[in-house]
Amino acid sequence: MDNYTQLVDRISKASGLPVEDIDRRVEAKRAKLSGLVSKEGAAQIVAAELGINFERERMKISEIVQGMKRVNVLGKIVNAFPVRSYNKNGREGKVCNLLVADESSNIKVVLWDVNHINLIELGKLKEGDNVEISNAQVRNGELHLSSFADIKLSNEKLENVVTSRTFSEKKISEAQPGQNLKIRAVIVQVFEPRYFEVCPECSKRAFEGECKIHGKVEPKKRALLNLVLDDGSESIRCVLFGDAINKLGLADEDIFSMEKFYEKKGSLLGEEKYFLGMVRSNALYNTSEFNIESMEEVNADTLIKELEVKSTT
Repeated sequence: MDNYTQLVDRISKASGLPVEDIDRRVEAKRAKLSGLVSKEGAAQIVAAELGINFERERMKISEIVQGMKRVNVLGKIVNAFPVRSYNKNGREGKVCNLLVADESSNIKVVLWDVNHINLIELGKLKEGDNVEISNAQVRNGELHLSSFADIKLSNEKLENVVTSRTFSEKKISEAQPGQNLKIRAVIVQVFEPRYFEVCPECSKRAFEGECKIHGKVEPKKRALLNLVLDDGSESIRCVLFGDAINKLGLADEDIFSMEKFYEKKGSLLGEEKYFLGMVRSNALYNTSEFNIESMEEVNADTLIKELEVKSTT
């Protein structure tokens, strides 16, 4: 089940109303709001109107949707990344990223509070531990823990947690920031690649041959490619880096030579594929952007079988 289906199912069980009734209320709410909210967002409004408060309930990770402000989950730390220091706009601090999973899915958890980060640095929370998270906020598909949130060791057991990345198959018109999506779409625009340099040691941006961490370096050249996808419901601007560009069918020599790029560009237009990645907010243009990580070929035989199954259900 996708996020919306699970959310409606939870609302149905909590309210005692049939799933069909919840669906109708959601569609009516979206129509009233001129389609300005996603189905998941409308479902949250319907839940609130029915007196259902998810802030007091523990959720499965797969049930988490964009906009939730006080999320409570139980999960296993499957990856604990090194604590990083930052200095941004005169503010110094530390941040730590975790990958936390349960039986339904997994999610990136970002720790900002010094007390939470101390638990990681002192080894009181580590990979393999089950943790209880409360009052977390969802931002761009990640759980962010401020000083108002909490993370602590749990003695509850978790079996068969999902460690692989999960993607929901949706239309572009349904895409919301933070979602990991698999979109079947056609490439309708391809823009010139843009180039930048990175440090060979840490792969972070290097400016004029200098890395903030490693000083003077011999930088490596990297490329960024923008394109536009359309699936008949809407279009979305996309961005690809590194290997993702190669998976599109462009070799490095095609990317870093404008002459060869233009020779290949025409063959990309009209290509239909499954594109997998994450939807993010682009603050500069106040719109959503799809970060493509990989892609799959569209198999006609598989599509026919899927349509046959749908026609019989």
